[in-house]
Amino acid sequence: MKAKSKRIEARVKPDTLVLVQRAAELQGSSVSEFVVAAAEKAARRALEEASTVRLSVEDQRGFVELLLNPPEPTPAMERARAAHEALIGPV
Repeated sequence: MKAKSKRIEARVKPDTLVLVQRAAELQGSSVSEFVVAAAEKAARRALEEASTVRLSVEDQRGFVELLLNPPEPTPAMERARAAHEALIGPV
């Protein structure tokens, strides 16, 4: 069974509407189809960007170095580990 579609309304400047109408026509789609496809693409890109960590080459090397050779725990980290073990149990 196909899910019911929902309605989205938006106010746009006249020149924006003309631009969208021309682009939709060039792609052989309706304005509604064009806007929905563009909105979905932008939403997926925004979600992907929000869940992706980008590091420079230098930062990547530093990250890997810390993973391979972690520093000794600080006293604050040791206290946090002890508190965690007291509440949750050993790690």
